[in-house]
Amino acid sequence: MEAYIYDAVRTPRGKGKPDGSLYNVKAVNLLKTVYSAIRDRNDLDTSLIEDSIIGCVTQHGEQSGDIAKTAALAAGYSDSIAGVTLNRFCGSGLEAVNQAAAYVMSGQVSMILAGGVESMSRHPMGSDGMGLFSDPDILSRRKLVPQGISADLIATLDGYSREDLDQFAVASHQRAARAWENGWFNQSVIPVKDHNDNVILAQDETIRANTTVESLAKLRPSFEIMGTKAGFDSVAVQAYPEVETVGHFHHAGNSSGIVDGASLILIGNKEAGEQAGLKPRARFRSFAVIGTEPTIMLVGPGPASAKALKRAGMKASDIDLFEVNEAFAVVPMRFMTDLNVPHDKVNVNGGAIAMGHPLGATGAILIGTMLDELERRDLNTALATLCIGGGMGIATIIERV
Repeated sequence: MEAYIYDAVRTPRGKGKPDGSLYNVKAVNLLKTVYSAIRDRNDLDTSLIEDSIIGCVTQHGEQSGDIAKTAALAAGYSDSIAGVTLNRFCGSGLEAVNQAAAYVMSGQVSMILAGGVESMSRHPMGSDGMGLFSDPDILSRRKLVPQGISADLIATLDGYSREDLDQFAVASHQRAARAWENGWFNQSVIPVKDHNDNVILAQDETIRANTTVESLAKLRPSFEIMGTKAGFDSVAVQAYPEVETVGHFHHAGNSSGIVDGASLILIGNKEAGEQAGLKPRARFRSFAVIGTEPTIMLVGPGPASAKALKRAGMKASDIDLFEVNEAFAVVPMRFMTDLNVPHDKVNVNGGAIAMGHPLGATGAILIGTMLDELERRDLNTALATLCIGGGMGIATIIERV
């Protein structure tokens, strides 16, 4: 059975700090914004939706307790909708989408919501305890290092210079600024409003259109002290003895921004869409997850995408557009090398370096972004992929209908 995408929305991404525009907005209200938008703009009878699957990484405090169901209640959905919240680290939003599609493809669910949420200003990374990355025994036995060290390790192994990474970052900001200027995100971005219906944030907050390689050159490496003084460089070298010294090239300007945001996608089979009076926009071709070596950690997008392509009977050259989460600049750069994909097909409207990475929401954001761009360019196929903590990767291929 086919699983179709009927709609995809997201909030703007706000700076994930106490001075960010969305700091005073609870995660459940971010998610309520996109639940309400899916219902209202499709004139949707919510009793047709059987379940909701939401990715959320830092399930802590007000962002815990199965926020998927909580948001459905807050948005006034039918009592019949269920909800579940999951955590596959940075891949959570795309994992939610893939699980929802699998439910539909198996015939067990007719219509379902999937997406994610993360309020990083109110619930900073690590506030949930981060079990995997706080157990000294696992860290030492498996030679796990912080992701920034892994990113610098990849850059060192692959021979990327800091200027290479900074040039990629500049392109991310320029592409995102151009997309907003031309209104290319307007179809899917839903402004966040307060209880008086006043707009709190309508556009992504962290884009800097005037970013240059020269301005980025002034920023200090973010992970050098962590690597040298805390000893993580030596751990990485133990795992990769061919590296004499880890070069530290990543910094705040060529790594993903910490932001708040939410996303949601409406997925269903053909009959459910017809019953709701909706026209499908795309169908799922395949999806895949994979595990990779955990010290280097961030190379999963290439093999996960290769797995999804093989499952769909496709080659990378069959894909019109790619969305690769810009956790660090080296991640999409490594991906482009692994699959021999040109930069003009990858993150054509910028990525997380410019607009930020709301951990649990990003995967579903990528699906909506590339679907909008497929329609704008009248193209057919797209692939979204993310690296994931612990050495995983995830990928999804969609095709317009």
